[in-house]
Amino acid sequence: MTYATHVLRHSKKIRSSSNLLRHDSAILVRWFSNGTRSSVEKGDDILRCRFVSVGGHNIPKSFSGCNSGSAVSNNRCRAVSPTVSFVATYNGNALRNAIDPCASTASMAFMRGSSGSQVPSRRCFSTASDLPPHQEIGMPSLSPTMTEGNIARWLKKEGDKVSPGEVLCEVETDKATVEMECMEEGYLAKILRGDGASSIKVGEVIAITVEEEDDIAKFKDYQPSASDATPSPKASPPPPPPKEEVAEKPVTPSEPKASKPSAPADRIFASPLARKLAEDHNIPLSNIKGTGPEGHVVKADIEDYLASRGKEAPAAAPKADAALDYTDIPVSQIRKVTASRLLLSKQTIPHYYLTVDTCVDKLMELRSQLNSLQESSGGKKLSVNDLVIKAAALALRKVPQCNSSWTNDYIRQYHNININVAVQTDNGLYVPVVRDADKKGLSTIAEEVKNLAQKAKENSLKPQDYEGGTFTVSNLGGPFGIKQFCAIINPPQSAILAVGSAERRVIPGTGQDQYKFASMMPVTLSCDHRVIDGAIGAEWLKAFKGYIESPESMLL
Repeated sequence: MTYATHVLRHSKKIRSSSNLLRHDSAILVRWFSNGTRSSVEKGDDILRCRFVSVGGHNIPKSFSGCNSGSAVSNNRCRAVSPTVSFVATYNGNALRNAIDPCASTASMAFMRGSSGSQVPSRRCFSTASDLPPHQEIGMPSLSPTMTEGNIARWLKKEGDKVSPGEVLCEVETDKATVEMECMEEGYLAKILRGDGASSIKVGEVIAITVEEEDDIAKFKDYQPSASDATPSPKASPPPPPPKEEVAEKPVTPSEPKASKPSAPADRIFASPLARKLAEDHNIPLSNIKGTGPEGHVVKADIEDYLASRGKEAPAAAPKADAALDYTDIPVSQIRKVTASRLLLSKQTIPHYYLTVDTCVDKLMELRSQLNSLQESSGGKKLSVNDLVIKAAALALRKVPQCNSSWTNDYIRQYHNININVAVQTDNGLYVPVVRDADKKGLSTIAEEVKNLAQKAKENSLKPQDYEGGTFTVSNLGGPFGIKQFCAIINPPQSAILAVGSAERRVIPGTGQDQYKFASMMPVTLSCDHRVIDGAIGAEWLKAFKGYIESPESMLL
């Protein structure tokens, strides 16, 4: 029986004995070399090595003892066992075999059931006697646009036992707070990023787990190395070109003479701190004689100049600063994402705006009648915004060109009408989505909007609650009394509807010289001119106005 079979069968012993791995490493390398390939195929029935053809050469593909951890890509075959990973790399006509003491290619998934996001983690088996086998848990990527996240709070403490399906912590992503679940049994040995930790890059190590409870104490003072901070493999820096060092020595004597003619004659050299101090006190550098190397102006020169002036200039500067009283407010993840996306929208999307006034008298009457029915049946009351969402969805069904998004090669027209609803919270602006709003009844829309708004205020929205929208409605009229405004398109969508407040106006009546009062509600459609032409946007507003002024047609 070969040494490799012996090592793989006694993997548990290797965890507690690093010496065995060091002593047998050379034998393991020889076992995987070409010279012993025939003996492997003939002798051992437990470990059978299959080969794949790469560039005309046979490369080991997998080992029966660790098939689940094998992979072949880019002319590389990697087999990962529970305690040691063997890497065979093809290079030219030879195979270089090496032993990796830390199987960094292993990864585990931590996610909230429906999010489908994965957490980078690594299982490491240290050769040092003070660090037993452990698993490094990285910051997960829980949304398509997430590059960093915050730790809202840990639900497990150091030393707690964790089981598959248990929630480890709550992660604040760029759009919501998501629970991160554990998928492997063990003990939480060390929390590297505690409650409230912010700006954690995706993949950065946030915790350590171990399999044995006795190993927890060994990670009390554990700190991840620089190479473990990110999941990407450490790249060796390129060697400096040798010619630069050789060229510097002969050029050194002539460098001062060559540099003087190239510099402007009136240029004043000063240190950055001296320049900043001179700007704060409105002191021209030309008035100061430098005492630093080669006549550079340094901080001491500025201070001496101020002292010679009787400190008149510094007395005036603090007055302007003292008059400003301010507080720096930390920026939340949702605020960062909102800022970047809206800036991208205004910079890359050619906006234009269409405004129309709609009479909502009949809409208010229908709403009053339906609310009476809702109260008798125990349902939730309908808001004006619920009727607006329904009317917008039906108008999109009539004018599907507005239910589209722009790509560089084509315009994608959606068959599902999913309406995002803007909800303002203390943490920032959220846009949860009502899916297939054109197919749902008013009571269903009202219930969903209220539930989503409550979850947004509690910062508990899941990715499925805000992803996949095709059109957005923003209403500042009812809750805030804003008469009319222009909203910014929410990319990758092509339109957003801004709803103003309804007000009583005098409008022309049916007869000549006749006038009447009516409640008019202005709405403004922001359109992406790459997708929606002016006539198309006007056609959509016409259909929307028809549903608002004849609301009974929405019930058909």
